[in-house]
Amino acid sequence: MTEVRYNKSHHAGGTPEARIASRLRNSGGEEADHIVQKGSGPTRTFTNIKHNGNVQQRGPDVKGQDINQRPRGSNNPSGEI
Repeated sequence: MTEVRYNKSHHAGGTPEARIASRLRNSGGEEADHIVQKGSGPTRTFTNIKHNGNVQQRGPDVKGQDINQRPRGSNNPSGEI
Protein backbone atom coordinates (compact mmCIF):
# COMPACT_ATOMS: atom_id res chain seq x y z
CA MET A 1 0.00 0.00 0.00
CA THR A 2 1.32 3.44 -0.85
CA GLU A 3 1.82 6.17 1.68
CA VAL A 4 0.25 9.57 1.00
CA ARG A 5 2.34 12.48 2.23
CA TYR A 6 1.15 16.03 2.59
CA ASN A 7 3.26 19.15 2.66
CA LYS A 8 3.01 20.47 6.24
CA SER A 9 3.65 24.07 5.13
CA HIS A 10 0.80 24.12 2.58
CA HIS A 11 -1.47 27.17 2.93
CA ALA A 12 -4.61 25.01 3.26
CA GLY A 13 -3.13 22.74 5.94
CA GLY A 14 -1.01 19.66 6.31
CA THR A 15 -3.78 17.06 6.57
CA PRO A 16 -6.50 15.95 4.16
CA GLU A 17 -9.16 17.05 6.67
CA ALA A 18 -7.70 20.56 6.88
CA ARG A 19 -7.60 20.91 3.10
CA ILE A 20 -11.21 19.75 2.71
CA ALA A 21 -12.34 22.18 5.45
CA SER A 22 -10.48 24.98 3.67
CA ARG A 23 -12.27 24.24 0.39
CA LEU A 24 -15.71 24.07 2.01
CA ARG A 25 -15.53 27.31 4.02
CA ASN A 26 -17.65 30.39 3.35
CA SER A 27 -15.59 32.57 1.03
CA GLY A 28 -17.54 35.80 1.21
CA GLY A 29 -19.01 36.33 4.65
CA GLU A 30 -16.63 38.70 6.41
CA GLU A 31 -18.70 41.81 5.75
CA ALA A 32 -22.10 40.14 5.49
CA ASP A 33 -24.84 41.19 7.87
CA HIS A 34 -26.60 37.84 7.56
CA ILE A 35 -25.32 34.44 6.38
CA VAL A 36 -27.64 31.64 5.23
CA GLN A 37 -26.25 28.12 4.81
CA LYS A 38 -28.20 25.52 2.83
CA GLY A 39 -27.11 21.95 3.53
CA SER A 40 -24.18 20.54 5.45
CA GLY A 41 -22.35 18.30 2.98
CA PRO A 42 -19.89 19.05 0.20
CA THR A 43 -22.67 20.51 -1.98
CA ARG A 44 -23.73 23.07 0.62
CA THR A 45 -24.19 26.68 -0.41
CA PHE A 46 -23.78 29.98 1.41
CA THR A 47 -25.75 33.14 0.76
CA ASN A 48 -24.23 36.33 2.17
CA ILE A 49 -26.60 39.27 2.63
CA LYS A 50 -25.43 42.83 3.13
CA HIS A 51 -28.02 45.36 4.25
CA ASN A 52 -26.18 48.57 3.39
CA GLY A 53 -26.65 49.85 -0.13
CA ASN A 54 -23.72 52.21 -0.27
CA VAL A 55 -20.12 51.70 -1.25
CA GLN A 56 -17.65 51.69 1.60
CA GLN A 57 -14.32 53.38 1.09
CA ARG A 58 -11.27 51.54 2.38
CA GLY A 59 -8.11 53.56 2.68
CA PRO A 60 -7.26 57.11 1.68
CA ASP A 61 -8.20 58.80 -1.57
CA VAL A 62 -5.67 58.17 -4.32
CA LYS A 63 -4.17 61.23 -5.94
CA GLY A 64 -2.26 60.25 -9.05
CA GLN A 65 -1.37 61.44 -12.51
CA ASP A 66 -3.28 61.67 -15.75
CA ILE A 67 -2.06 60.16 -19.03
CA ASN A 68 0.11 63.24 -19.65
CA GLN A 69 1.94 62.82 -16.31
CA ARG A 70 0.22 65.88 -14.82
CA PRO A 71 -1.02 65.58 -11.25
CA ARG A 72 -4.73 65.05 -11.02
CA GLY A 73 -7.17 65.62 -8.20
CA SER A 74 -8.85 63.13 -5.96
CA ASN A 75 -11.28 60.52 -7.25
CA ASN A 76 -13.62 61.45 -4.43
CA PRO A 77 -13.59 65.27 -4.10
CA SER A 78 -16.89 65.53 -2.23
CA GLY A 79 -16.08 62.98 0.46
CA GLU A 80 -12.35 63.22 1.04
CA ILE A 81 -10.95 61.67 4.17
